[in-house]
Amino acid sequence: MWLDRLSGHSTPASGSPPPPLNRSYSPGPKRPSNLAPSSAAQRPGFTPRSSSLSLVSNDSTTSLLSSSKKTNGSALKQGITAVDAPDPVEILEKLVAAGGKDISVSAKEVARHGNNVLSDYGIEAELEFEGLSLREIVSDNSPFVKEEYVHTTQSVEEFEREKEKFEDLHRSIRACDDVLSSVETNLTSFQNDLAAVSTEIETLQARSSALSIRLENRKLVENGLGPIVEEISVSPAAVRKIVEGAIDEAWVRALAEVEKRSKAMETKSKENRNIKGIGDLKPLLENLINKALERIRDFLVAQIKALRSPNINAQIIQQQHFIKYKELYAFLHKHHPKLAEEIGQGYMNTMRWYFLNQFTRYQKALEKIKVHILDKHDVLGHDDGTRKSTILSGPKNTGPPHDAFNLGRRIDLLKTSNQTALSSFLAEEDKSTHYLEFPFRNFNLALVDNASAEYSFLTTFFSPALSYSAISRHFNYVFEPTFALGHGLTKTLVNETYDCLGLLLCVRLNQHLAFELQRRKIPAVDGYINGTSMLLWPRFQKVMDLHCESVRTVTNGVSSRKQSASEQAKQSAAPHFLTQRFGQFIQGILALSTEAGDDEPVSTSLSRLRSEVESFLTKLSKTFGDSRKRERFLYNNYSLILTIIGDLEGKLALEQQEHFGALKAAFEGS
Repeated sequence: MWLDRLSGHSTPASGSPPPPLNRSYSPGPKRPSNLAPSSAAQRPGFTPRSSSLSLVSNDSTTSLLSSSKKTNGSALKQGITAVDAPDPVEILEKLVAAGGKDISVSAKEVARHGNNVLSDYGIEAELEFEGLSLREIVSDNSPFVKEEYVHTTQSVEEFEREKEKFEDLHRSIRACDDVLSSVETNLTSFQNDLAAVSTEIETLQARSSALSIRLENRKLVENGLGPIVEEISVSPAAVRKIVEGAIDEAWVRALAEVEKRSKAMETKSKENRNIKGIGDLKPLLENLINKALERIRDFLVAQIKALRSPNINAQIIQQQHFIKYKELYAFLHKHHPKLAEEIGQGYMNTMRWYFLNQFTRYQKALEKIKVHILDKHDVLGHDDGTRKSTILSGPKNTGPPHDAFNLGRRIDLLKTSNQTALSSFLAEEDKSTHYLEFPFRNFNLALVDNASAEYSFLTTFFSPALSYSAISRHFNYVFEPTFALGHGLTKTLVNETYDCLGLLLCVRLNQHLAFELQRRKIPAVDGYINGTSMLLWPRFQKVMDLHCESVRTVTNGVSSRKQSASEQAKQSAAPHFLTQRFGQFIQGILALSTEAGDDEPVSTSLSRLRSEVESFLTKLSKTFGDSRKRERFLYNNYSLILTIIGDLEGKLALEQQEHFGALKAAFEGS
């Protein structure tokens, strides 16, 4: 190693320095000879290099590990590859035979041997010997022979001068050796550490492989057992909520989780698979279900008791506590049907009492409302003595406190958009007088609204635990006394009345309530609606018959004797007061029958009453001696009736208009 550094400072012992790169090739003494063996020609030249461990320079680019692993010995021991070259003896003979002549390598030779002649042996395409033979070239007088470098013995003075330099070099070499020794120690330690790390890596790899295998096995087990465990296990949070938590939406979700696990447990049990986990969890799950049933029972009983509190609104409790937690009753009915039936019966008894109590109070409040009394004196043919026999010639009449034959604004109850019943407080404070349809409408409107709300609640809360037929039976049980109370109120209002327009108004109100119930899809109230109709229609027909009877009585009271000339002169052809009553009365009936069906008794009853009125007018006209005046009388009466009903619409109104129009036309020419 130090020879490399020495070669950079001292004079070489043999040989001359290499020629510069820009020097042309010539047959000088420094040129390597072609006569040397082929192995010598292939030997690489020695290139001095500076040590990478110099203390002066630290620009080492050679890896210490690679240099330490290099085998000892010269690089000349490397194998030499034989070169495909021409025979040197042949070339030498050519050179010797040429003598002093110019020798050149022919193109054929170059072509035959290729570039190996020129490049591998250092021969140019043209070798210039300046006319000399080889013997002259190698003779002492040859101009090519130069003075050789003569090595002289170094003197003591020169050695002393070089001594300090050598000592510095020696110290540098020692320092390099120390550095190399330290590097060797570090490399040895590093190698040992690498061996330890390699061992640890192998251990970690082995452990990692084992853990990977265990993980895969656990995944396989988890994929197989996970769904089963998830199906039958209940989370601790759900158990704690069921046992200790307040009943709210989170409690309902926990109950749904318990129900789901219960269904899975039943399914697994029916599969006849001997799963130990199911046998262990089943008793615990049953205990949890029993605890949930106990809490549901207490909750529902508390809400039913709240319904019996005074001045309580049942619909608020139903919406906020029953409907909101309707899953509780379904869970109770599935796991304990008998207890669910008992709680349902308790609820129905409570609501039966609740509605009966509330509507009894409401009925008493409506009974305090003043109602017009229309009796037998308010029939069509009755003359109360205050009316005149004619309308046109009589004085103006202020009218009775009620008008039994004029509909007026009573029809507004059918057309109003206010579908709110009168409250009990306002009913007790109302001092005005109303007709019978006013209390009828308010009571039945309140009853229908409450019945609709209760039926909707029953179908929402008890379904699907109970069938719709069972729910309808429960509804009828709850409202049976209340419906009876409503029918009793209707009987009280209509049994003694002669208000035919009021009865027909109640019929139309009842029909509107039936349509509203159909729109709300509440079929359970149809029985009550039909029962009310059965109370109204017969009374309406009876009152119409009383009107016909009253007109017939008036007709029979008309004298058939021939009047004197003075009496005939006093007779007027103006319409009779009975015609005015009849016109207003029929106008009210037709206005309430614009959408009446053909199966209603209105048309038949109205035809009978019309026939009685026509008979009365015909008999009364015969008292006129003058036929022209008689026809004028009939024309005026029929014209008045047609004028009153002329603006009405509907099938029945058109029939009456055509009939009276024909009668008017029959007497128009008089």
